[in-house]
Amino acid sequence: MRIRGFKSTDAAILAEIFHNAVHVIGGKDYTQSQIDAWSPAPVSANAFHARVSDTRSVFVAVDDNDKPLGFIELECDGHIDCFYCHPSFAGTGVGKALYVQLEAAALNADLTHLYTEASEAALRFFLKVGFTLIKRQVFTYNGVEIHNYLMEKSLQ
Repeated sequence: MRIRGFKSTDAAILAEIFHNAVHVIGGKDYTQSQIDAWSPAPVSANAFHARVSDTRSVFVAVDDNDKPLGFIELECDGHIDCFYCHPSFAGTGVGKALYVQLEAAALNADLTHLYTEASEAALRFFLKVGFTLIKRQVFTYNGVEIHNYLMEKSLQ
């Protein structure tokens, strides 16, 4: 496995990874109606590509054949937006490798802190890598009440 930057040809598979991770991994901590609201269907490759074509950095874990296994996104202000691994690779070190690459990039960009809104599964991961829980947040998404956790980490 190696980590590389996003390529436009990744868009469709990363959209699938997002959707599958929400339904398989998220399904362990959220209700069916919550995960259906969170990701009713995979977004199109064009929609995914458009969303990540701003100033964010997208790091992609790939196998020896350059097939994506997971991804993580870092916005210019230190916000970690999406962070998803294919369910088959959850718990295998893919997420940790992605996070290590992201934190190195954040330090290289002179960011002083990182923050995210973490799901239940991501909460457990981010606590292990030194994030602090700020608060639990409840919100309505696609008409369904869902929760996540605001978390942050100082890089100083």
